[in-house]
Amino acid sequence: MTTQTVKKELPACPVETTLSLIGDKWKVLILRDLLPGTKRFGELKKSIGNVSQKVLTAQLRDMENNGLLTRTVYAEVPPRVEYSLTDLGRSLKPILDAMWNWGEEYKKTL
Repeated sequence: MTTQTVKKELPACPVETTLSLIGDKWKVLILRDLLPGTKRFGELKKSIGNVSQKVLTAQLRDMENNGLLTRTVYAEVPPRVEYSLTDLGRSLKPILDAMWNWGEEYKKTL
């Protein structure tokens, strides 16, 4: 998929564009868990919680295709696969920080 193709497929509204990239519950949690650093698949699955292997794999592939993370496969037995955020993925930190702060404030109102 080329950059030109992606641009043509993106919504006109910037908020909708952002939601199309990270609007899924699992993607936000993946971002949260990769912000501190690289993780292996099993570590992500454990830290995220109640997500199936199939769904986590699909979400990771989608995020990789959108340039938010990188997947590194090591030629070892058993194979080791690690996931890291790209600069583009790390640029979403202020959004996650705002979500964290909003959630903290919301909890105080209950």
